[in-house]
Amino acid sequence: MALMTWDNEGVEQWAAASGSDAVLLQSLRGFVDAGRVGLLIRDHVVAMAEPVRVVTFAVDDLLDYRSRRPEMTFSINEWAAYDEPYLAIDMVRDAEDRPFLMLHGSEPDIRWEAFIASVREAVTRLGVGLTVGAHGIPMGVPHTKPIGSTTHGTRQDLLPDSPGMFGTVTVPGSAQNLLEYRFGQWGLDVVNVAVHVPYYLAQSSLPQAAQHALTQVEGLTGLALDPSSLDDDAETATAEIVRQMAESEEVQALVETLETQYEAIEAARRDGIEVDGPLPTADELGAEFERFLAQQRRDFPPND
Repeated sequence: MALMTWDNEGVEQWAAASGSDAVLLQSLRGFVDAGRVGLLIRDHVVAMAEPVRVVTFAVDDLLDYRSRRPEMTFSINEWAAYDEPYLAIDMVRDAEDRPFLMLHGSEPDIRWEAFIASVREAVTRLGVGLTVGAHGIPMGVPHTKPIGSTTHGTRQDLLPDSPGMFGTVTVPGSAQNLLEYRFGQWGLDVVNVAVHVPYYLAQSSLPQAAQHALTQVEGLTGLALDPSSLDDDAETATAEIVRQMAESEEVQALVETLETQYEAIEAARRDGIEVDGPLPTADELGAEFERFLAQQRRDFPPND
């Protein structure tokens, strides 16, 4: 059975609306998305205009339901709702009504290579010139300082001229990052934006981090994604962070330590001293990932 099904009407609408070198924005719900950056972007983009389905993936062939059980809602004496998994490519539109594509839904648990080969087939047929993604990663940075990000991709000339945060690190893989790696081998252009989310806020929705990601994606693609429409949500999130900080001396002390570290690194950069960033070693970055994953396991324990 093929992993994807084409919607002929959606394909025709895309062909009529799109030009050359189209953009595909990927937002997969899965392994690491600190601050729920990818999820917030997905919801934001889908709300901008009615999506048109172009490709549907055979999600039953890609998910392990026993390890990641979808939620069901039971009301009084019946099952009332099911959070049905999906994986699809839709035609969406930016704030200026320009069409682009979005790959969104559940990250595959299995058959990554087959899935990525199918996405390659789709971007080739649909005339995609650039695939771009954004998500959040947990970092040892304070929420009181400007949000940063690491941009990586398949060609150096696609990337902004900004100092790198890391040397060489080894982290758990994801379908999104493997897609970038394979597309690079195939000569296809991919850029991903990893937004630095304070690790103590990794489990919370952080609209200001999503705004940063949207702004970066705008700069990479020329799309108009209206990040300012998340201003109210960002202000609400900031107020909640301030409230929770006021209730915890431990968190206040942690943030002060991270601020001191951040300011020292920024001062060194201004003086022309080469630094690797708030998490300068592979061991420290790995430790942050382990802390994040441990929290994930506590909040979402696996089912047998």
